[in-house]
Amino acid sequence: MNITPIPAFSDNYIWCLSRGSAAWVVDPGSAEPVLAHLAEQGLTLKGILITHHHWDHTDGIEALRKAFAAIPVIGPDNPAIQGLTQRVQPGERFELDALEVTVQVLALPGHTLDHLGYQTEHAIFCGDTLFSGGCGRLFEGTAEQMHRSLNLLARLPASTRVYCTHEYTLANLAFAQAVEPGNEALQAYQGWCERQRAQGKPTLPSTIEQERAINPFLRVDQEEVVAKLTARAGALPDSVARFAALRQWKDNF
Repeated sequence: MNITPIPAFSDNYIWCLSRGSAAWVVDPGSAEPVLAHLAEQGLTLKGILITHHHWDHTDGIEALRKAFAAIPVIGPDNPAIQGLTQRVQPGERFELDALEVTVQVLALPGHTLDHLGYQTEHAIFCGDTLFSGGCGRLFEGTAEQMHRSLNLLARLPASTRVYCTHEYTLANLAFAQAVEPGNEALQAYQGWCERQRAQGKPTLPSTIEQERAINPFLRVDQEEVVAKLTARAGALPDSVARFAALRQWKDNF
């Protein structure tokens, strides 16, 4: 199976999963780039996956359903999302028609309350929950919910490829350097990401192994991170409190 980023807006990626001439897309905030990609690659859309209700992940649904009649559109059980044909719950498993891929649904609240992730054998499509070097803002959920969601992702196999939906990596790494300047893995990864972007290439997908090594939001119990947060916010009682302080720092960075 091929997985290709379709750029949209200023920094979104709509992920296209394809095998032969069949394709599924994840979080189509706009139909136009999807239709152009499908035409260019000779692909037929077989279905859509939605992680959460924000417009930049859903606004392309209607036009894509008009272009490809009767395709399944799978997403959270949230009436705010128009055009879904199947509303799924955490723990469910289903097949992606024509791709020979099994997907498991994960609950990832924090950025929004309805946020889901879609796990395959080798990949996680995590929307706006885990970014490379960062995580989503807490628009609806709590710090405790997001911390739990990130811990769930961090426990996935190390080789799992992380397909998030925004090219935020360099901005995230600038913050990560402020939090953990002594992290040599972070320094090396930042250099690689800078070279990728200089060539017009994505920094994604990342991997769970990579994120465990460089992402401060997965490292709130590491000694240097704890020391930085304590210096800024005073003694913090637990990892959730440290995560909340870290997210607040990033919000104002």
